[in-house]
Amino acid sequence: MRNKRTYDQKSAYESGRSLSGRVLQIIWEYSWILACSWTPKAFNPWRLFWLRLFGAKLYGTPFVHQRARILVPWNLTMHHRSALGDRSNAYTLDEIELKARCTIAQEAYLCTGTHKFDDINIPLQTAKIVVGEDVFVGARAFVLPGVSIGDGAVVGAASVVAADVPPWTISAGNPARVLGKRVIAKTDSSASHPSNLSFNP
Repeated sequence: MRNKRTYDQKSAYESGRSLSGRVLQIIWEYSWILACSWTPKAFNPWRLFWLRLFGAKLYGTPFVHQRARILVPWNLTMHHRSALGDRSNAYTLDEIELKARCTIAQEAYLCTGTHKFDDINIPLQTAKIVVGEDVFVGARAFVLPGVSIGDGAVVGAASVVAADVPPWTISAGNPARVLGKRVIAKTDSSASHPSNLSFNP
């Protein structure tokens, strides 16, 4: 778990974020609606173009579904063949990094923001989320701020991930806990996989 950044807020009714950042976020939201939300899946390069235009750091060719929601694109990093699925949420008040070949399934929620509840002004707190290579985050799973999910891990559907997930494990539940190891059977296609040395942790 990463340490959370606490924003300076004098009141619970004031935002800790800059006005310019909030205005740019509104421009981004309307740009995505008008330019990308209606596009078919095959128009992925067009959606990646708009994400790059607004500062997302994209390496290789990731995939972003037209109904994915990305709050602040300049806080998003995606590596080759990582994927944000249908109606998934990248709540990027802080950084989210999706490493190569990871999948964020439909309606999963990656949440980098919370509040400091021992302060009467409940100021905003944020922390980076990292999803490792070859990870699968199941439908409607919820990942809390500061969490790292290790390479090759699987997070079950509707799980609540409040702590780091070890590499090459299967976790599920609320709160999510490790149920066992993920072991990939050796096949012709896996023999050339860039992570094949990690298949039997």
